[in-house]
Amino acid sequence: MDDFERLREICLALPEAVEAGFGDYADHPTFRVRNKVFTWYSGGPEGRPERAAWVKAAPGVQQELLASDPDRFFVPPYLGPRGWVGVRLQVPEVDWTEVAELVTDSYRLVAPKRLAAQLDPGHSRRAGR
Repeated sequence: MDDFERLREICLALPEAVEAGFGDYADHPTFRVRNKVFTWYSGGPEGRPERAAWVKAAPGVQQELLASDPDRFFVPPYLGPRGWVGVRLQVPEVDWTEVAELVTDSYRLVAPKRLAAQLDPGHSRRAGR
């Protein structure tokens, strides 16, 4: 399974999550809940040769992740100033458990409370709750 398929599987397992294109950019599909983006896949072109997942992060998490491993995490263009973080998916060993946690935390930040409550109660500290 390639990195996009694994990311898709993680995202679509969340309540009411859907995959949607982003305008004319077929290589940048998004995953949404109630039309709010919680994960964005960057397939590479347009000066970004790396494949990555962009996720919304709670305040302070972006800096924490960048400091912990700048080879895996980065500030994505456009959304980075709003606290989003990029997770490189072409590093030698992707930690898919961590990717799933970051995606789920991002989902919790944008999903309606009723949907977010359907997730397990022992959620990550990174969700800021």
